[in-house]
Amino acid sequence: MTPARVYQVPCGMLLLGTATLFTTWTGLTPEAAPPPRFETERRSVMTTRRASGMTSMERFSLTLSRCNLLAIRSCVEWEPESVPLLPTLGGKPVIPLGLLPPSPDGGRGAGEDAAVSCWLDQQPARSAVYVALGSEVPLCAEQVHELALGLELAGTPFIWALRKPDGVADADVLPPGFEERTRGRGLVLTGWAPQMSILAHGAVGAFLTHCGCSSIIEGLLFGHPLVMLPMLGDQGPNARLMEARKVGVQVPRNEDDGSFSREDVAGAVRAALVDEETRRIFVANAKKMQEIVADSECHERYIDDFIQQLRPYQE
Repeated sequence: MTPARVYQVPCGMLLLGTATLFTTWTGLTPEAAPPPRFETERRSVMTTRRASGMTSMERFSLTLSRCNLLAIRSCVEWEPESVPLLPTLGGKPVIPLGLLPPSPDGGRGAGEDAAVSCWLDQQPARSAVYVALGSEVPLCAEQVHELALGLELAGTPFIWALRKPDGVADADVLPPGFEERTRGRGLVLTGWAPQMSILAHGAVGAFLTHCGCSSIIEGLLFGHPLVMLPMLGDQGPNARLMEARKVGVQVPRNEDDGSFSREDVAGAVRAALVDEETRRIFVANAKKMQEIVADSECHERYIDDFIQQLRPYQE
């Protein structure tokens, strides 16, 4: 394919990560906490050659060299310490886009799935944890079992959007007897889940998430404390950033391989939903972040400013 610059077509690059992530990677700021060993080892995927013959890092560098500007899904209100430190990257201007939050009423409604709607309506207010770990990096069968048994051990209602591990028979995905033991208290969804509608429902009181940027924003749009189980890429730094802001708690992990136990899952869920002292802190701080995420006028101003920054490239 002929590079766009041959035709003098202006190009912009969207940075998929927080400003804090890029200021730490470039040495502008120290990371608040050192990453665990398993996360550092997983970063080697950035230097692994893909089917294209290039590594992710090479692709990033090439795109950076050929673009005119960069956009980042962040704003000063969200990252007051980091955004001002990142006016440029690689000599190219970095322009905040705001958080691009979805509409609280967006997406398909839970009413379109009768089982989800019915189950949520039967739960006490702010009693359930919604569990969704994204679609990119599914847990292995052993970790799915530990997560399931941890939700059972926590004793709270849960609704789980489960992506089944590859190569595992349907009958073996969940621990034997799990669904029977948690019937009425838990609902496991293996197909599409109306995430926004679930998070908006009054029965949900916490969000167990892999800490992808979009999931964090969606959870905090409704003021939910986060139970954090990051897997790969920017998810670990995202989780540490949110943990530093006391909007939730990370599930403790084995430093070497990233594994976790059912007791660790149960303890983190209880801290976010049951323990009055920790939940009060998490809810108060999540509400502060909710004010930023839900400020549509603020984010529209960032979009307007971004458009203005593009105008010189149209001339």
